[in-house]
Amino acid sequence: MTNQEYQEEVEWLFSQIPNYQNDGAQAYKPGLENIIKLCALFGNPQDHLKTIHIGGTNGKGSTSNMLASVLQEAGYKVGLYNSPHLIDFTERIKINGINCDKEFVYQFIQKLKKLPKEITPSFFEFTTIMAFEYFYQKKVDYAIIEVGLGGRLDSTNIITPLVSAITNIALDHQDLLGNTIEEIAGEKAGIIKQNVPIISGDENEIVKNIFKEKAIVMHSTFIDATALQTTLSSDLKGNYQKKNIKVVLAIIQQLQTIGIEISTQDIEEGLLKVQKNTNFIGRWFEFSSEPLTICDTAHNQAGLKEVFAQLNSIPKFKHIILGFVNDKKIDEVLQILPSDSTYYFTKPNNNRGRHPRDYEELLKKSKINYKIFDKVQEAYLSAKQNVKNTEMIFIGGSNFVVGEFLEKNLEK
Repeated sequence: MTNQEYQEEVEWLFSQIPNYQNDGAQAYKPGLENIIKLCALFGNPQDHLKTIHIGGTNGKGSTSNMLASVLQEAGYKVGLYNSPHLIDFTERIKINGINCDKEFVYQFIQKLKKLPKEITPSFFEFTTIMAFEYFYQKKVDYAIIEVGLGGRLDSTNIITPLVSAITNIALDHQDLLGNTIEEIAGEKAGIIKQNVPIISGDENEIVKNIFKEKAIVMHSTFIDATALQTTLSSDLKGNYQKKNIKVVLAIIQQLQTIGIEISTQDIEEGLLKVQKNTNFIGRWFEFSSEPLTICDTAHNQAGLKEVFAQLNSIPKFKHIILGFVNDKKIDEVLQILPSDSTYYFTKPNNNRGRHPRDYEELLKKSKINYKIFDKVQEAYLSAKQNVKNTEMIFIGGSNFVVGEFLEKNLEK
């Protein structure tokens, strides 16, 4: 298999099967019927894995990568299933920080082409069974599985994990999950399994109670991670990571109670070596120090609020590059933009990418200093030309904006 052949097969995968990353809500296929059939065809590899299930609105990726890093420090072989990818498809499926083998992906796509006609998997269903099979073949000790969207009807919910965690709940994907925090929490709570401990990282008492009630019904132990006290830190530097660290520690405590050996040193070292151990990028990622250039994939209101608050705490003038997808409520985002900044709005190179000219009237009303660009790289080069030594650049608003930027500028 050549690299070109691999690229052609992945492109076929993206073009043949609707996927949320490119197509949005139309690609969402709620329900487990399809994934149950799909897994059965491959001998149900998920039933032979020891898994940890991580859901939530924000923080799933950071939490799962921190946990993977700790388990790696403890000497375990760790599978990690995240989405979406920023640069290459194989980032979604990793073992000890190494992307899924391209030959495996290539061969697995050949199998997809031979599926029975009555099974028409979504993109995410296909990548989920791909991850299960890869981890099974490679005999991982533990597989950390991140929920794709929601929880109750998500493809990953076919697993019975050692422990489940829900990082937090915020308004996101309301068209699919519900219009209120309570409705969304109910959907996310769908990953709570019979007799499987559930960890909550949400500070909202209403959300906690929804999880507690579901835990009672499922005879599951409820653990409130927010009650933990810790001074531990991570090489993932966003202020919001303090909350995610507590969720990771709560998960580790549960794993220790069932006999999984993880030392204090493993925890400390694992949290400090996340990027090295798992090759995780995109969350408050420092691309350069001169000028200070930060990328962050936060894209919903709650996530952006956290990131913008941290930007406001940095005493530097900022050049902020932002791009959004079609379902983003731009008016709400504009209300929380950091002050003392110049803005570079751009269109993500994606089917769902929204061109800033479509919402320029809102930009004008907000009275911010802004420029509009057709491409992310054009926006970055303009910001780089304008930035002074005492200033900084921020790139975000969408996974796609950060992914495009890194693909163009990160050293291979």
